[in-house]
Parts: sequence; C-alpha cells; structure tokens
Amino acid sequence: MTIAATPAAPASHWRRFRVLYLLIAVCAAPVLASYYLYYLDPPVGRTNYGELVQPQRPVPAGLPTTLQDGSAFDLRSLRGNWVMVMADQSACAADCQAKLWQMRQLRAASGKDAERIERVFLVLDNAPMDTQLLREYDGTHFLRTPAAALESFLALPPGGALRDHIWMIDPISNQMLRWPRDADPKRVRNDLKRLLKASRIG
Repeated sequence: MTIAATPAAPASHWRRFRVLYLLIAVCAAPVLASYYLYYLDPPVGRTNYGELVQPQRPVPAGLPTTLQDGSAFDLRSLRGNWVMVMADQSACAADCQAKLWQMRQLRAASGKDAERIERVFLVLDNAPMDTQLLREYDGTHFLRTPAAALESFLALPPGGALRDHIWMIDPISNQMLRWPRDADPKRVRNDLKRLLKASRIG
C-alpha cells in the first residue's frame, strides 16, 4: 500500500514576515532610542524644555496642504527629516515673523546637521503673502492649510492656539514635541541639539 506524503506544514506567520518585521524594527529603533535617551533617561539635573506629545500623532494621510501656486503638497513627503512646524495667518505679524526667524536660526545653528532639518509654515488663510517675506525665508515650505484641518492634528495645551507654538515632527512622520509660546531660543536650541545627537536617522 502506498502512503501519500504529508504536505509540509505552512511556514509560520513569523517566518513568512520576519524580513518585514526586521526592516520595521531597524527603521524605528533609532527614533525610539532618541525618545528614550531624551525623555526617559536624561542626565541628572537636566530639564527638557519642549513638551512631549503623547500619544504621538502621525501626519494624517489626507491633510489638505497646498503650495502657494495651489498645487498639492503631501507633508509626509518630508519623511526622513526632522520637521519644525508653525501655523499662522498669511499677514504674518511680528510674532509670526519671530517664529520664522527662530526656525531659520535654529537650523543654521545646527551646523553640519542643518540638512537634517526642514521648516514648514502652515498658512491658515488664502490671502496673498508678502513676496519679500517669502524671499527672506527661502527654504521654508509655505503651505496653505485650513485651520479646521489642523485642530485635530497639532497638539495644543488647554487654552492654546495654533499660532502660539512651534512643533517638531520626527523622521518617521510623527508629531512628537511642542515648544511653548514665546519660546526661549537657547532652550529650544538645546532640545534640538540633543534630539539630533540621540537619533541616527533623519
């Protein structure tokens, strides 16, 4: 009597997807390590200035952002970089320009790490912007976005407003840090320096 060979058992879920899991782990580990070193295991006596956004907020897939010419721009396309984000009106009064200046100076002060940082100004209305302002802060991504679309994305403290803060998005497109209104540039710079040092990606 001939006994039919028993088919080999299908590979386990882990074996079939282990390459994918390992790839995800390799990509996420440096950012997770930077969070740990920065927030959970700080040197004695150090106080973090920015407030950690908990839980993390990924950049929404359908966030309606457009360039100044009206063409679509996906904020997630900046993935792989540390992204400083601010939101304000197109008129950009003095406090708005102070945030733009601060983001530009923070990037410049990062020296060899400057290329790891992107700057985004989310413009909350459709009025024309001052051409001189666009030229002065060349390199900043000026993106028009309705305020209503940002209120569920950009984390705010109780009573806070979108125009008050600068946020940081990490290299895997998660909003992870918020600096206070009228932030101290030196303390923000120290935060940024530690993040860049702790992370090996972005």
